[in-house]
Amino acid sequence: MKKIFLSLVVLAVSFTGFAQNSIPHRICGTMENLEMLKQQDPTLEARMQQIQNFTNDYIAAHPNGDRAIITIPVVFHVVYNTSSQNISDAQCQYQIDQLNLDFALLNPDAAGTPAIFSGLKSATNLRFCLAVRDPNGNATTGVERRNTTTTAFSTNDNIKHTSTGGMDAWSSSSYLNIWTGNLSGGVLGYAQFPGGPAATDGVVFLYSSIGSVTHPGTAAPYNLGRTATHEIGHWAGLYHIWGDDGTSCSGSDGIADTPNQADENYGCPAYPNPSCSNTSDMYMNYMDYTDDACMYMFSAGQAAVSNALFVSGGSRFSMASSQGCVPVVVGACGTPVSLSTSGITTTTATLSWAAVANATSYNVQYRVVGAASYTQTTSTSASKSLTGLVAGTNYEWNAQAVCASGSGTVSSNATFTTQTSGGGGCTDIYESNNSQSTAKLIPVNTGVTGLIPTSSDIDWFYFNNTTAASKIKITLTNLPFDYDVKLYKSNGTTLLGTGQNGGTTSETIIYNTTTVGTYKIKVYPYSGSSATLCYTLTASISGTNFRTMQDGTVEINPSETSITVYPNPTSNKLTVNYNSLANEAVMINVYDILGRRVYTENNTANEGPNTYYQDFSNLDNGAYLIEISNGSVSTVKRFMMEK
Repeated sequence: MKKIFLSLVVLAVSFTGFAQNSIPHRICGTMENLEMLKQQDPTLEARMQQIQNFTNDYIAAHPNGDRAIITIPVVFHVVYNTSSQNISDAQCQYQIDQLNLDFALLNPDAAGTPAIFSGLKSATNLRFCLAVRDPNGNATTGVERRNTTTTAFSTNDNIKHTSTGGMDAWSSSSYLNIWTGNLSGGVLGYAQFPGGPAATDGVVFLYSSIGSVTHPGTAAPYNLGRTATHEIGHWAGLYHIWGDDGTSCSGSDGIADTPNQADENYGCPAYPNPSCSNTSDMYMNYMDYTDDACMYMFSAGQAAVSNALFVSGGSRFSMASSQGCVPVVVGACGTPVSLSTSGITTTTATLSWAAVANATSYNVQYRVVGAASYTQTTSTSASKSLTGLVAGTNYEWNAQAVCASGSGTVSSNATFTTQTSGGGGCTDIYESNNSQSTAKLIPVNTGVTGLIPTSSDIDWFYFNNTTAASKIKITLTNLPFDYDVKLYKSNGTTLLGTGQNGGTTSETIIYNTTTVGTYKIKVYPYSGSSATLCYTLTASISGTNFRTMQDGTVEINPSETSITVYPNPTSNKLTVNYNSLANEAVMINVYDILGRRVYTENNTANEGPNTYYQDFSNLDNGAYLIEISNGSVSTVKRFMMEK
């Protein structure tokens, strides 16, 4: 069956109540949830079609598939109102065990597949583990819990948000989020297809359906873990086997080796069970509605569709590099990062940094810049208040985590300048530098001080990165008033990034690039602010990407090396892979060689790898530029049309 219907009218089936230990019919709320998401986001259907197009093209180009096994980290968000809904960690593990049997075709009941379908049953490349490492790099059981006042959830995704009685998702680019709780309307579960919003990506199950063939839940006859297999099938790109067309025999799941059937099957049909002029429905398929004990196979075509999501360019490819199944080394001691200084007066300052996993305390040392020795101190938290400092003085400091297994590596130095006694006396050695043509050279990875004494003053600086350390981070700290900062290419006109927080909040610009050369920095006052106190500017360079800061500052541009296009040249279809370091709206533009925009589209990027797929066969032969812009920074790649 070739055609897939992405626009469906779904009738919401509801029941006033049902017994948790006996459910009359399987009800999957996935299509109902999909219609809600489409209404909220008119671009969703186009994204899903792009994913489907990529999947079809990949399968056509790789008829033997990809044998790489992908192990998917799973986190259970157990949302319970009563003690019976608070399923155990062991029950979650039983569900993982059943998923691994079902997706690997190692489930013993697969031997009952009728002979006509026996040659079509197939393992997928997907395996599952309870996460052992959380998004912050800390050890976890893969299960988190919340006692909620909500008595039952529907398919409106409220269970997926802390603010509406549920729990927020972990990063869906690295984890499969599973929510369990009490569901209304007789719904056993629902899933989100690839392409949906990152914040709600995952699957939801009735708590009593969680289990396995050997350790069942209580929602008989849907208590052997196959509700999870069915819904994760949706999450992995599979549709209901009958195509959700009622009984018209006109719908499809888009899979060639699953027979067309009239509608869903319930209970445990006996072979043959024909409809739509077929020999028999594939009623034992996980994507039908039969009882848990009577579904036990995916087809080879279904396996190919699911596997294609996890290859390079696939919408769930980021799972292949997730560290969620990699155990945290017990006692390992990391290095403090995200060093910052606040509360600076003439004699005091508060130092802070991102907490290090397994740390029991921290060694902190500070000194006047250039002094021969440090003053040593300790802290039991990720901050330290200093007193007895000298007014109008530049200081540098660092931190080291101490763990049960020993001490970690000392961090790089951060700098700050105490306020000047009496409110004045700060000296700026870089003046005059109030135009980009008079910009002054500053050292990298070292804090320098500057002064904006009048409302019309602007400070320009420049620095150089290197091949070994091309990545750039600009920080503006110790602000006496509201100052902002911009990063430019060497011409002083091509803007690469802006930091413009309000008030005296520190500014950060991160620009992960491979382009080596000269860069310019502009520091300027907002709304005419001026002072007799200096600010601190640091231009840091590194051989590895700078990442999102703990204070919420995000990288404003994808890495220049992260955007790829293929095939290039192309005669029609173009696939673009790029990274986004936040969930954000992006504009996709195509320009011809004369700079004329010949195509534009609004799109939504998820944090992490993204794939954009479009047919440009209407373009003439020649060179084009495709641009992905988040409104602040644009990333551009050249491609050729050759027909």
